[in-house]
Order: sequence, then structure tokens, then C-alpha cells
Amino acid sequence: METRLLEVFRTVARYGSITTAARQLRFTQSAVSRQVAALEAEVGARLLDRLPRGVALTEEGRALLPHAEAVLDRLTAARRDLDALRGLGGGRLRVGAFPTAVAALVPRALAAFRDAHPDVALSLVEGTTPVLLERLTAGDADVAVVSAPPAGLGDPGRFDLHHLLDERLLVAVARDHRLARRRTVRLADLADDPFVVGSATAEETLLRASLPSGFQPRIDLVAAEWTGKLGLVAAGLGVALVPALAVRGTPADIALLRLRAEDESVRRVFAATAAGRTAPPTAARFLTHLRAAARAFRTTRAPSAAGRR
Repeated sequence: METRLLEVFRTVARYGSITTAARQLRFTQSAVSRQVAALEAEVGARLLDRLPRGVALTEEGRALLPHAEAVLDRLTAARRDLDALRGLGGGRLRVGAFPTAVAALVPRALAAFRDAHPDVALSLVEGTTPVLLERLTAGDADVAVVSAPPAGLGDPGRFDLHHLLDERLLVAVARDHRLARRRTVRLADLADDPFVVGSATAEETLLRASLPSGFQPRIDLVAAEWTGKLGLVAAGLGVALVPALAVRGTPADIALLRLRAEDESVRRVFAATAAGRTAPPTAARFLTHLRAAARAFRTTRAPSAAGRR
């Protein structure tokens, strides 16, 4: 059943006149009459009685009218919602991010997006890169900010990757650590220091992926949260690798040191979307804010330790 026929029928019923309906629809009277006749032929019943002055609904016409109005109203609502999505006057944005990206990078992008598009519903989920990629595959996220170790992301063909930045891994030490006044250190300088990590298994994998082969860190203490991890470092119980994205939350009683170029480790940070799927307009627009936040981050230097040795 063509919606155009329903619209003509509803207009004739509203005005009780083919002449007036034709004027409102900017059709000829004969065109309106033909379309009403076509609808009657399709439903197999007379819908209008033609009277000397105007028309009147038949019993079948009165039965069809509320259904016609419901169909046309739903189509109008659908067009309105689609227009809102295209103009970002509504809809939703579901963002995933690994924990240190939630420290500053993603919140800045989300804040800029919300300022520009306050009517879009936002949601954020924090997780590891493998978990976030699975959420993308399952359709539970629109865009995910993920990190890739030197070995890469496994099966990149499932995802469209948008490079945001390359992130250094810094070394966090207590302010009274013997190396705290240096700007850069070699891994060999840390051979006797215990490393504080977030997990005895997953974090060890991160260390292996992030640090050059041949360096075997000694792991004594495990703290799942960054506050606990850095608290242990500040107390002099070990050192820790700190991604540059997390520098904003570093306590004042910790010094951050850069690794020498020959030992330096860099993680690539991407915004990922599911390959082969049309990204919603909200995700496409959010990518522009992510890129802007990443550019701002790249121009900001990480704090350095005191001293110049």
C-alpha cells in the first residue's frame, strides 16, 4: 500500500471535499479522485461516498482512517528522527577507551562533543583493548580508543583504525629515588629495582610487549588501580611504567623519567570502528574531536624530573 495514497485519503477525509483536498495537496481534482479510487481498489471496499456537496466516509473508510493516520504519523516521526541524527540533534554516542585514555584524552574530546551537540546521549565504558575491540565487533560500541603494542592489534582487518598519537611510556620513581634527578635513564639502570605492576599476568604481557627483548623486570608488588600503583612507587617500594596519557594524575611526590632512545618504548593509540559497518553520524563527528584532543596532547610536554643529568 503506497503511503501517497494514504496521505491523499487522509486529506480528503479531513476536509470532506475532493476539491479542497486537491488544493491543499496541489493536485488536480481528477488526480485526487484517481488516487482515492486506486486505494479503494487495493483495499477492496468503497471508502468515500460522493455526495452532491463533498464526500463522506463509509463504514470501511472510518475503519481505515485511524490506521492510515497512525502509519503516516510514524513515518513523519521516523523522518524527524533521521533528520535529527543527520544534524546531531539527537541520537547516541557509545565510546569505549582503555583506562589511561580516560585520564584526559577522551574526556576532553567528549566535553568538546557535548558542547557542540548537547542533545546526543553519551555513554562511556572503560576496558582493556581486547575487550573494547570485542564490544565493537558485537555492536555494543560506536568507537573505541585502543592502544597497540609494537606487535600490533592482531586481526586489524575487522576494524578501521584512525591513528591518533604515539604515546611514550615513562618511568615513575619516588622523589628520593637515586635516579630521580635525571631526565633520562637506561633500563640497565633499573635492573635492580622491583617493578610495581597492575597484574601479575596481563601486566607482565604488557611489559614484554613494551620493553626491548632481553630486559626482564623484577615484579614484587601488584596493584590493580593507578592510585595504588603510584602510591607504592611514592613510598619507595618500586618503580612503574606510566603511559604519557596518564601523566595528569601523577602525584607530586613522584618523578617521571624518560627512557633513553635506545630503550624507549612507544605505544600507538588509535580510534577504532568496526570495519564494513556504516558508522553513525555521531561517531564520525566524535572522531574530529578526538583528533583535535590528540593534537593538543602532542603539543603538551610531559613533566620532567628536576635536574639535567
